[in-house]
Amino acid sequence: MDIQYVCPKCHSPLVIQNNLKYLCSKNSNNSKCNAEYEILNGIPRFTEISNYAKNFGYQWNKFDDTQIDNRKTRKLELSKDRLFYQGDWDPVDLRNINILEVGSGAGRFSEVILSNTSANLYSIDYSNAVEANSKNNLSGNQDRFFLSQASVYEMPFPNNSFDKVFCFGVLQHTPSFDESIKALISKAKIDGEIVVDFYRIKGWWTKIHAKYLLRPFTKNIPEKRLLNFIENNIDWLISVSDILNKIGLHFLTRFLPIVDIKTTFPKDLSTKERREWAILDTFDMFSPEHDHPQSFSSVESMFKKHNCEITFSGIVNIPDGFKSNVVRAIKK
Repeated sequence: MDIQYVCPKCHSPLVIQNNLKYLCSKNSNNSKCNAEYEILNGIPRFTEISNYAKNFGYQWNKFDDTQIDNRKTRKLELSKDRLFYQGDWDPVDLRNINILEVGSGAGRFSEVILSNTSANLYSIDYSNAVEANSKNNLSGNQDRFFLSQASVYEMPFPNNSFDKVFCFGVLQHTPSFDESIKALISKAKIDGEIVVDFYRIKGWWTKIHAKYLLRPFTKNIPEKRLLNFIENNIDWLISVSDILNKIGLHFLTRFLPIVDIKTTFPKDLSTKERREWAILDTFDMFSPEHDHPQSFSSVESMFKKHNCEITFSGIVNIPDGFKSNVVRAIKK
């Protein structure tokens, strides 16, 4: 492990004890940190197991391989395309470098990095979705895949350590978008690259949407109950969504409590897979504690405020019709 774990609270080196926990080594000038971090199921835990992201832990352990490209029952390239198009990367660009992935979920992008590059990947998630990622990706990659459960605000790495930092599908679900950007930048090397995507706010119309109208209620429903409700209603919702799309009234689907199937799903999913994706992504819409869409200008301002040079800000068109709102920056 080229980049050693440090205490997220005081940034002192950590000492591993019997492969069961990490202990903070700070003990100088009569000052002790005394922090201890458990290693559970082979994964270091630098935060409490249950937290505001617990819905994502439930979600990704339930749908642990739904969005993995190299799934046992079929192969896709959606995650691969999304990673390399959003980063504007070629696998050769990532050869033998250190990459930090923040918010890995079940490991859809971890799998792409590990399968297509020789990079060392350091990956965190705030939820216990790290267990799904470990199940999907750790075997055979122990020499260059370092997975831990940690908060974006208290990451267990020294500052100025990584060649590239990416955070996809996550920032809008953190309490403070600006503080999250600042934390990502802190871990990149000088001249290192940071790439993020995010939900975009286009004006008042953005939040006139079933997701934002219902979320104040649905985010407080226990995860299992919410998922059961979605599963019991997904078939008629898919049917209505398909009818509206077929007759040219796609704009009305925003008022249905279901994910936008037309613009976000791969085109070649089977009927069974399409239903599974619809359940997953609809749960993902309604369960998070936080959902804070941003404008391009506001995200650009955050990066500039924290001494970064913007190299790209705009919509990235990905094969299969998917579009992403992306900002790339270099740390100065």
